[in-house]
Amino acid sequence: MRLSSTIRTTLLALVAFAGLSSAARADEGYVQLTIIKAGWIIGGNGGSGVLDFHGRRYSLGIGGIDYGLVFGGSRAVLRGRVHNIWRPSDIAGVYAAGGAGIVVGGGVRGIAITNAKGVVLELAGSQIGLMANADLSGLAISIR
Repeated sequence: MRLSSTIRTTLLALVAFAGLSSAARADEGYVQLTIIKAGWIIGGNGGSGVLDFHGRRYSLGIGGIDYGLVFGGSRAVLRGRVHNIWRPSDIAGVYAAGGAGIVVGGGVRGIAITNAKGVVLELAGSQIGLMANADLSGLAISIR
């Protein structure tokens, strides 16, 4: 009886260790996104990007919808890190964010967003255009 308890404890420890070591293997990459946004109350966004992961480049497609106070149009070029990524396809998914701002001419933009798989994008860059917004945005990223 005591032997089975020891074996059970050992197996539980091995399973827990395997779970911890697999979480430690999540990696990071780099991304660049170009996003065009336009609207009047309801807006849309689209664009493209590139994921650099393990020495390879993957083309990305971007699309989405904005709802709230949206007026005007802008173009943002954002660069940054992708955290908690296992394989390139993990970046695909819907990212939700709320935001507010005004751009007249040009400005700086920064954002941190997460998808359902736990992938985190930390992005910063420039934005140009004429845009006023206080909205909720959904950004869908796909691998082309």
